[in-house]
Amino acid sequence: MNANTTARTARRRTLRLAAAALVAAAGLTLTACSGSGGTDPKPAAAAQGSDVKVEAAKAGTTNKAGSLVRTQTLADGISKAKIYKVADQHYRAEIVARGEVLATLEAKDTEAGLDANDMFVVLSSDGQIHSWMGGGHQGPGTFKIAGGWTVKVKKVGELRYRAQFLNDEGEDYGTLEANQRDAGLNANGVYVVLSAGGVISAHE
Repeated sequence: MNANTTARTARRRTLRLAAAALVAAAGLTLTACSGSGGTDPKPAAAAQGSDVKVEAAKAGTTNKAGSLVRTQTLADGISKAKIYKVADQHYRAEIVARGEVLATLEAKDTEAGLDANDMFVVLSSDGQIHSWMGGGHQGPGTFKIAGGWTVKVKKVGELRYRAQFLNDEGEDYGTLEANQRDAGLNANGVYVVLSAGGVISAHE
């Protein structure tokens, strides 16, 4: 399950972390990865937001990915996410464009994220999906992102980047790590994707 909020003052935002996150004296750490396959979608320079519909004829259909619960149009206006329930707090999304499955996301007890050619997608373990276009920052570097967070992105290995979240006083409030695949996080309603190539983007 998505986790616990730590609040220090009314001005500070806190990270909502997965239950499996480690608590250390230096701060809170979360690593969330996506399972992605195939070629990334080619998003159009189209409208923001998403359109949700329930497939009456297909909802409840079961395959190896679980039971289809709905299909949701993503922010590029072309790609769609077919969202399957695999188990409690375990959902899978197939990213489809023009009838072809281009990537997959799997969220189990935490979030998963994807950078699909400047369209960013976060899938939560309750089956909610959030997507947006653009706003990426290429790490390494320190950046201000949506929600007022300051993040310091470091390269820690081949196709491995770590984003350190800092509060107003520069204290470490948590990390998000992408190791060989993209990672996603919902930080109190601020959705964040960190790619394995070091690109970070956030959206409220």
